[in-house]
Amino acid sequence: MPKTVHSDAGASVLRVLIEARKTAGVTQAELARRVGSQQPVISLIERGVRRVDVVEFYVLARAIGADPVDLFRKAGSGIPLSQSL
Repeated sequence: MPKTVHSDAGASVLRVLIEARKTAGVTQAELARRVGSQQPVISLIERGVRRVDVVEFYVLARAIGADPVDLFRKAGSGIPLSQSL
């Protein structure tokens, strides 16, 4: 069974986060500063090397200035109903 971080579902979540960050005009370095982390961590997340959990998704969305629920809904629309764990 493939890990979800390397699946189309994982890619959907990443696309939404990256798009929201870029639309907000926030760099990876600025996002890292806002969440108390370092830029390489944001890079690992955005490249799909490091998976984010629900709490991290929420924190990242808020730091970008986006509504976490709206972003989650948008990300979820790209996840097939047949997605396995």
